[in-house]
Amino acid sequence: MNSTLRLAAAISLASLLPLSASAAESKGSVEVVHWWTSGGEKAAVDVLKAQVEKDGFTWKDGAVAGGGGATAMTVLKSRAVAGNPPGVAQIKGPDIQEWASTGLLDTEVLKDVAKEEKWDALLDKKISDTVKYDGDYVAVPVNIHRINWLWINPEVFKKAGIDKAPTTLDEFYAAADKLRAAGFIPLAHGGQPWQDSTVFESVVLAVMGPEGYKKAMVDLDEKALTGPEMVKALTELKKVATYMDADGKGQDWNLEAAKVINGKAGMQIMGDWAKSEWTLANKTAGKDYQCVPFPGTDKAFLYNIDSLVVFKQKDKGTAAGQQDIARKVLGEDFQKVFSINKGSIPVRNDMLADMGKYGFDACAQTSAKDFLADAKTGGLQPSMAHNMATTLAVQGAFFDVVTNYINDPKADPADAAKKLSAAVKAAK
Repeated sequence: MNSTLRLAAAISLASLLPLSASAAESKGSVEVVHWWTSGGEKAAVDVLKAQVEKDGFTWKDGAVAGGGGATAMTVLKSRAVAGNPPGVAQIKGPDIQEWASTGLLDTEVLKDVAKEEKWDALLDKKISDTVKYDGDYVAVPVNIHRINWLWINPEVFKKAGIDKAPTTLDEFYAAADKLRAAGFIPLAHGGQPWQDSTVFESVVLAVMGPEGYKKAMVDLDEKALTGPEMVKALTELKKVATYMDADGKGQDWNLEAAKVINGKAGMQIMGDWAKSEWTLANKTAGKDYQCVPFPGTDKAFLYNIDSLVVFKQKDKGTAAGQQDIARKVLGEDFQKVFSINKGSIPVRNDMLADMGKYGFDACAQTSAKDFLADAKTGGLQPSMAHNMATTLAVQGAFFDVVTNYINDPKADPADAAKKLSAAVKAAK
């Protein structure tokens, strides 16, 4: 547990449960802290807000800009330590259990909703386990994102003389060379740490496969982190980095996505929330853009599950609002509209099995099919870069080493692997 959470745990629980700032005139008021702030993301979360407000609750929007969520988490921790946690907050993966261990999350408020709505039958076990603490739901899963996507502008590919999407790393490099020769940015990329590690984990998955990925990124096995396969993955990462946008340092992911959408760049490695930007630009999947698994990862699915946790609150109106949000989030209507806006896929098994029925496009249908298939084969793996595989402290260690490595032209892959293992060990 990181230091901020230790501090939160040390504070008496009573001091962390203030009355809600104000109750709605009718039913109740709920503040929701999240980082869905880009154009497509905002459109998606506005859907939930509208539905909750239609039910008579007041939604207090606590949006904090920053695609990776690091800024929002800093704000949230400060709020918790100060004794002023929101009613609902976007938290993901193992950090849900970290927060729950402090006693700040409510293990009771979702019980009736989960039972009435039959969440255990509705959700894949990997999803339900992610949002539970000691067997009780402390969060509601919102959607499923696939991380290992490659986004392609086919018109740019055509102009560069590329006739198909790359399926191997060698084909990726060949395509990137043609794009550069034709005057295009081969790979749009914002040089922020979480974006660097998004590319890194996709490369690791391509080189090491799902089993090797799990050993290194989930189990944090020292041999896997320093072994020849990791060294090869880092070597390939260095080559991938040579095709990245030279003007992308520090750029937000959606600004880089715009370069592919507008025809300035040919490709982007990014999770499927990137599709929301294409949708916002009135582009059609399969026609105006292609989404394919990152080369070498077609039999694997790196996932990120957005979730909304519920904090303990004394105000009954807030509790009722938390329950209303939970019901709406897992309802068919919201699952459809939210994921279509966000670019993700639903968390409900019944919807994943019949995506065409709900009007999802080719990208989403492929994603759902692969999720269900990879869940049976071991190809389904949690994303390190997106808070699903490990704690924020360990994730931070990955971020530091990977970003330093990418930005140091003289960095040695074998040495970087050793640094990676040492940093992870220190952060555990």
